[in-house]
Amino acid sequence: MLIKSKKSSDISESEVTDYQIYLRRREFIKKASTTAAALSFGLPAIGSAGINVSQYKKDLNNPLSDELTEEYKITSYNNFYELGTQKHEPKANAHLLKTETWAINVEGECEKPGVLAIEDFIKPHQIEERIYRLRCVETWSMIVPWLGIELGPVLKKFQPTSKAKYVEFTTILDPDNLPGQKRSILDWPYQEGLRIDEAMHPLTILAVGLYGKELPNQNGAPLRLIVPWKYGFKSIKSIVKIRFTEQQPDTSWNVSAPKEYGFYSNVNPNVDHPRWSQARERRIGELRKRKTLMFNGYEEVASLYRGIDLAKQF
Repeated sequence: MLIKSKKSSDISESEVTDYQIYLRRREFIKKASTTAAALSFGLPAIGSAGINVSQYKKDLNNPLSDELTEEYKITSYNNFYELGTQKHEPKANAHLLKTETWAINVEGECEKPGVLAIEDFIKPHQIEERIYRLRCVETWSMIVPWLGIELGPVLKKFQPTSKAKYVEFTTILDPDNLPGQKRSILDWPYQEGLRIDEAMHPLTILAVGLYGKELPNQNGAPLRLIVPWKYGFKSIKSIVKIRFTEQQPDTSWNVSAPKEYGFYSNVNPNVDHPRWSQARERRIGELRKRKTLMFNGYEEVASLYRGIDLAKQF
């Protein structure tokens, strides 16, 4: 007899969306997304076919997750400092992010550096819906149905060498158009980094959409990182460069405030931010707070940090 052990990432019955409602939601996405325009990534040197997200792989047998955060809340309450520091500003300024032409350079410690042709490595039938918790360091959270693919297989195409211990990500630099980059809030462009085993973990994805549609500008179009067991600022938006490195890369918030934001930035309720407790969180749209889960509930990544003092390597 097989006995399934309950993980902390499993959802209690009271938190689960009713299955029939879930199926109707999926059917609604299927119908609505057939009218969605194809994503236009506009890579002038290598083509601009884009990706039609209406053809993404659908699997009604996916396990249920928490009740989803409503789409308008996901697309209206954002952290994207390039478009403004207030939560409502990224949506208001979304039109200032120019995604008509886009290229992603892959370089560093790899055998096959080059320019990432998005339509070549992301096929619609490979895109999956991943329902992940997004936990922000300001103690709020939401549940987002992302559309994307695993990052690991993408990175392997560039054949990282044995020196590749980390992966560095860089976002767009366009101070002429992006209002936040006209101010010295951070050292632009925004940079993030992962250990290569974190980047290769199957939970880590590159997202190209949400709620069955292309990714809105305020949520990081045309391509963003999602690392669900880390605080949201690790999931860098609007990526233009990926670099394999031997040394731990600098990351924007760690450089800006090293005593407040560590390189790892795993969700850890036992380590308080210097200015607030991380023990509890508030789901967007709810009044009550709930207990913060270690690794945001994704306990399957705990083995990545065996032997590391998570209070020091925060």
